[in-house]
Amino acid sequence: MTFEQHAHSFGAAADAYERGRPGYPTAVAEWLAPEPVALAVDVGAGTGKFTRTLLPRASAVTAVEPDTAMRARLADALPSVPVVDGAGEAIPLADGTADLVTFAQSWHWVDPTAGAVEVARVLRPGGVLGLVWNIRDESLPWSARLGELLTRPESRITQYDHPLVGEPFDGGEYRTFPWVHEQSRSDFLDMVASRSYVIVMAADARDRLLRAVEELLDTSPETAGRSTVPVPYVTHVHRYVRP
Repeated sequence: MTFEQHAHSFGAAADAYERGRPGYPTAVAEWLAPEPVALAVDVGAGTGKFTRTLLPRASAVTAVEPDTAMRARLADALPSVPVVDGAGEAIPLADGTADLVTFAQSWHWVDPTAGAVEVARVLRPGGVLGLVWNIRDESLPWSARLGELLTRPESRITQYDHPLVGEPFDGGEYRTFPWVHEQSRSDFLDMVASRSYVIVMAADARDRLLRAVEELLDTSPETAGRSTVPVPYVTHVHRYVRP
């Protein structure tokens, strides 16, 4: 399975992605945009998980998403937000029009050199590039065991603590935001099923993995017998200012 096939697999599980993937703490958007901005652009927006977080921080938000099914799901969820076909290397906006450009759970699919040049084109001087990743906190035993169950071939490209970013962005600021996402058991299983490497598994291998995850929920003291699953996350956020 190629990198490109992983990157373009999400549309096949758009509904599971919307149900299962967590949102983001409001503090993330507040840190990226301490004062509300005129235009924020969310690139690789998926079904709009981070787009929602941006809405209170901008007069206008545009979502950019390359997958047709994901764009349709976002449009249903957020009918007031324009959603356009594009990618990190090809953002369909005019030069110097954006105050904030974000990539939530998506920069690792972007060429860091070409993407940085394109973001710099779209941003006004002084505008902000924000890179955001929700990463499960595996310090708890059950969450560590979940990490062992989930084979993560794309972890080699997810450099959420030290992402590669090309010129003209240099240095930048970095913060982490610990939090817990409470979700139903079925939504938790959708979270697992919506990961790119699970989407592209053979059906029997995917079924075995989901059964193993259910057994983990049934036998771990932190999750057994609960109506919801408390999933610990740390949101990693990088903030760069365009010169």
